[in-house]
Amino acid sequence: MNRQQTLDRLAKYIDSLMENSSAENPAWNMERVLGGKKPNRWNYVDGCMITALLALYDITKDSKYLDFCDRFMGFFVQEDGSINTYSPDNFNLDNIAPGRTLFTLYDLTGKEKYRRALDTIRSQLDKHPRTVDNSFWHKDIYTQQVWLDGLFMAQPFYMEYESRYNDCRGCQDSFRQFMIVEQRMKDPKTGLYFHGYDSTKSIFWADPKTGLSKNFWLRAIGWFTLALTDTMERMPKSMPEEKKELQRILKNLIDALLPWQHESGMFYQVVNRPDAEGNYLETSGTMLIACGILKGVRLGLLPEEYRQYGENAFYGTADRYLTASEDGRLQLGGICLVAGLGGGNSTRRDGTLEYYLSEPVVENEAKGVAPMLMTYTELIR
Repeated sequence: MNRQQTLDRLAKYIDSLMENSSAENPAWNMERVLGGKKPNRWNYVDGCMITALLALYDITKDSKYLDFCDRFMGFFVQEDGSINTYSPDNFNLDNIAPGRTLFTLYDLTGKEKYRRALDTIRSQLDKHPRTVDNSFWHKDIYTQQVWLDGLFMAQPFYMEYESRYNDCRGCQDSFRQFMIVEQRMKDPKTGLYFHGYDSTKSIFWADPKTGLSKNFWLRAIGWFTLALTDTMERMPKSMPEEKKELQRILKNLIDALLPWQHESGMFYQVVNRPDAEGNYLETSGTMLIACGILKGVRLGLLPEEYRQYGENAFYGTADRYLTASEDGRLQLGGICLVAGLGGGNSTRRDGTLEYYLSEPVVENEAKGVAPMLMTYTELIR
């Protein structure tokens, strides 16, 4: 496929996904399908898909996108602001992320239930457990742990809510959590970021001296990249110096990643080990980084010449993993189904190279599809 064919086919792919999806049964959430998990629950992968579709509405003004998003999220959000299958007291940062779509839906529809639901989600952060240095735990089940993923899940929502509705009271708190991650989780040798950090330095996967996990997992770094751009986009004008600091972190991170960008434009599942047997060029993390680069350029956070790196990542992934069947249906491959760091009784997720390369690689899973569609929206803007 040439570049225009890729974009045209993605537009048709999006229409197909919408036609075959509802809030109860989204066609893109392969983790749930493969795991036999039904009915659907409030989750971040759906949130990423709706984010992409709302961006398409913003670009095209085609009501089919807004109508779909309103129906989808409206299924979960009740008139009193409660959310089906979500409880603030579960203390899971992943469940904050889909709340970002509600700001846009409230602006576009004026439905008060979306405004009330924003308050419901925000209430989680008032009681969400924190590490000894005041960062949000990733989840209640991961005691004293910070994961890069969690910055994407919580901080853009937190920054936007505080800017809009709370006189910026929590904006400095949100900013400081990025600074803590840079201090604790950045590798001084490579400039890359480790997946997780245990502030007690006692969990089995953590280095007993640093508390850090062992490797640089691509998707986690991708989430962190987009967390930076998305949070800066929402920062109030009263924080210019803080924005410069996050801009510095973003550029330094991209500069650290670029030496590891494959000639195809993609990145490896474990970023700095292209030589490792079984390591592979992975779709979801590559797309998150591509989206972060392109969005960073659009917002003036990265130099214009960096656009080529984001475009190369997008089209390189499409060339390798986006295929069309005889009937024209698209298949997106090369997607790591799921990965994490163990807690409790789970010792398999030990953060080793072997672990990250052992997780299933699947097609058409939303953790790869949604980042590709978000990157697509940046390209067509």
